[in-house]
Amino acid sequence: DLMSRLKTMLFSAALIAAAGGLILFPTECRTAAQEGLRLSFEVVLPSLFPFFVLSQLLVSGGAAESLARVLAPYMRRLFGVGGSGAAALLLGLAGGYPLGAKTVAELYTRGDVTRSEGEQLLSFCSNSGPGFFLGICAAQFAAPRAGIYLYLIHAFSAILCGTLLRRKLPISPHRPHGTKKSTSPAAIFPAAVQNAFSSVWNVCGFVILFMVLLRLLSLLPGLESLSLLPRAALYGFVEMTNGILALPASRKGFILCAALTGWGGLSVHAQTLALLRTTDLSARRYFGGKLLHALLSALMAALISCHLG
Repeated sequence: DLMSRLKTMLFSAALIAAAGGLILFPTECRTAAQEGLRLSFEVVLPSLFPFFVLSQLLVSGGAAESLARVLAPYMRRLFGVGGSGAAALLLGLAGGYPLGAKTVAELYTRGDVTRSEGEQLLSFCSNSGPGFFLGICAAQFAAPRAGIYLYLIHAFSAILCGTLLRRKLPISPHRPHGTKKSTSPAAIFPAAVQNAFSSVWNVCGFVILFMVLLRLLSLLPGLESLSLLPRAALYGFVEMTNGILALPASRKGFILCAALTGWGGLSVHAQTLALLRTTDLSARRYFGGKLLHALLSALMAALISCHLG
């Protein structure tokens, strides 16, 4: 149809423009790729890899099932999902993007959540972790208190988002999509490490690619004439970290920072889609959830920033 052809044309035009940028600005692109590689080795790999292993072990080792029995009433009442989803919510808020989405995919693949539950979980379980707020965000605003406030806003907005998007899902026993594997530590630990390393390295690939794309974006004529906030918003829409590093240390910067961390950026969304590609989970509610998360975070930040010194 017309919409599909339009999407294809826009995607093709973007690819041609990117190819032209690589040809015209090889030095800038190489430098950006090197920065992405350094970021991957120094930040992404050491921060995400342990949490990815933990996610695998929690789901494969049966800990998620124990968590489900305890938190099932609260998960059902607040979000309309079974207790197994608690693992995705907690890990997403602790480990950061895109761990929540990865945990949802693992739970669904094992049959611990239904397809409807998985798609519902995606709408609020993919979040940034405290390390990012207490490190990057707090340093940008030169105030540890700002990082704490931003994380609390982010976490509460995610929970509120899941509550607002709650659907009445059927309460039925989960049907596994495959045979449950052994929960013996000797069996699950090597597989957890291997799968986690493969997943985190895929994330690093997107980090490197989007660093190059963002550098090409920064070279567009007229972009430097934009004021700080619009430029930071544009950068953050594509890649969250670079957008936040371009923010001014002001009340408006604080509000935009909350919105950008709620949105996550196209780079995070690409990582999420890559993690979901082996499932039939739709990402429609995921994108709706991230838009709502950004809006709720901005509103809460606007209220709270009135009380910040």
